[in-house]
Amino acid sequence: MGCILKGGGGLYSRMLVGAVVLAAGSGSRMGNRPKSLLQLGGVPLIRRLLIALSGGGVDEVVVVLGHHAELIEPVVQDFPVTVVRNLHPEDGQVSSQRLGLAALGSKLDAVLVALADQPLINAQDISDLIAAYKKRPDEASVVVPQVQGKRGNPVIFSHDVRQLILQDALNVGCRQWQDQHPSAVHRYLTDNRRYRVDLDTPEDMAQFTKDTGHQLRWPETASAALG
Repeated sequence: MGCILKGGGGLYSRMLVGAVVLAAGSGSRMGNRPKSLLQLGGVPLIRRLLIALSGGGVDEVVVVLGHHAELIEPVVQDFPVTVVRNLHPEDGQVSSQRLGLAALGSKLDAVLVALADQPLINAQDISDLIAAYKKRPDEASVVVPQVQGKRGNPVIFSHDVRQLILQDALNVGCRQWQDQHPSAVHRYLTDNRRYRVDLDTPEDMAQFTKDTGHQLRWPETASAALG
């Protein structure tokens, strides 16, 4: 843990949190376009997420790119993040998770794994998730938001779990580890639907507009990627 000044001049420890942002997918169900570059209010979703992570109390961020890396990297390069390229993104999300976890520094107390296609996640949502992790039961080492009985994202877990995942078989990511250790998982019960909203298909985009009144738009670069 890091140390920060108390009001009276003493020191107390502060939990250090890292984050892995997953943005390596091909967007196959979106016409092979990078979902993280969809724009809401003129801002790419991945930039909105990085702003939320920074404002929500995350100290270190690794962004994992794969498909469309040449389009996404220029959009994030002005943020204080580490960019890692998955040279084999076709191996699936677990391979990207593991690359991101391995690239984070060793001094972290907890790690958050976030999806780059969640349009509504904001700094308060990140802060609330970190607070839920701090208040978790003693036996829990993973905290997952649960909205109306359904799992949400991001997910946050201890540095020890991060190490166990990396020491496990190559096909084990955070979801597989949770399935193997259900007693270590704490459900953060919340009515916050932002944890549940992500975008996988054009139908998801249409539903998002119907629900929120906000239009998502593709940047010219992503449209050009279709060839």
